[in-house]
Amino acid sequence: MNLIAVRSIYRFEMARARRTLLQSVVSPVLSTSLYFVVFGGAIGSRITEIEGVSYGAFIVPGLIMLMLLTQSVSNASFAIFFPKFSGTIYELLSAPVSHFEIVLGYVGAAATKSLILGLLILGTASLFVPLQIAHPLWMVLFLVLTAATFSLLGFIIGIWADNFEKLQLVPLLVITPLTFLGGTFYSIDMLPPLWQTLTLFNPVVYLISGFRWSFFNLADVSLFASLGMILLFLSVCLGIVAWIFRTGYRIRP
Repeated sequence: MNLIAVRSIYRFEMARARRTLLQSVVSPVLSTSLYFVVFGGAIGSRITEIEGVSYGAFIVPGLIMLMLLTQSVSNASFAIFFPKFSGTIYELLSAPVSHFEIVLGYVGAAATKSLILGLLILGTASLFVPLQIAHPLWMVLFLVLTAATFSLLGFIIGIWADNFEKLQLVPLLVITPLTFLGGTFYSIDMLPPLWQTLTLFNPVVYLISGFRWSFFNLADVSLFASLGMILLFLSVCLGIVAWIFRTGYRIRP
């Protein structure tokens, strides 16, 4: 493996995050904190506890997952879209760098930025509510798998998009609504039976449920169902990325 190439791509993307610190770090942390203050304050005064956990603490895993999904997709999609848009991607494709190394550099940087943001939001939330992490290793595993998977999804979106409007289409119209409807601010047990059944077709439910279990031992679905869903999604994304480079879809003239 050409580690120099991987490190160069990775360091370039991380340096871009440092140059746009306000947009890359401060803005997501601030917006997620506002979600916490508004929903935790407004709804928390009416719903004091959910299954023995204070409402303010209950929504923290969901808010972290909301940020993790959106930022992973956004970081990775823009990272590969801009070289494609400017034409510099052909220099990268003609360099002695394998497709795996390209993906590893871009996806690794996007996932790292999302993980840093997730930990910052976790630290910020602990200033507002007392938090307990029942299974820290499982929490880290879900963070890493989710960041890597949705960074791969963002990479795919960046290849597919041919303008800036399409770049924002999937995050705004698909991922964010699914996250809000996936149990970010509530337990699906609070829904009527029909809606509980329909909600189980939302893949984000499994991610939030597993991540919340690592905090409070509370889950809407089984841990293995959550882990299986994220591994299945990861495998699908890897397969699509492999197909893109094999066929040259939207990266070769």
